[in-house]
Amino acid sequence: MSNTQTFTSWLKTQSKDRTAIGDLARDVSADPDWPSGKALKDQRDYLESRGAIPAAVETLERAWEQYRARRDSAGSGA
Repeated sequence: MSNTQTFTSWLKTQSKDRTAIGDLARDVSADPDWPSGKALKDQRDYLESRGAIPAAVETLERAWEQYRARRDSAGSGA
């Protein structure tokens, strides 16, 4: 993974997954108002303002953790 890949760009690459993260990725890809360049807090707030169920917010946070872990391991040369 490129060190410059944003969370939203990474998330969209998960859209073919048959997981909750894949579902979120498909929703984000289809949402023209998704706050792409914003921080996790802003994205969480956006989901909550749209009436997302708690499981969707939890999925966002799990996806963020996976993104960070992959970004950090790519940055360390692993």
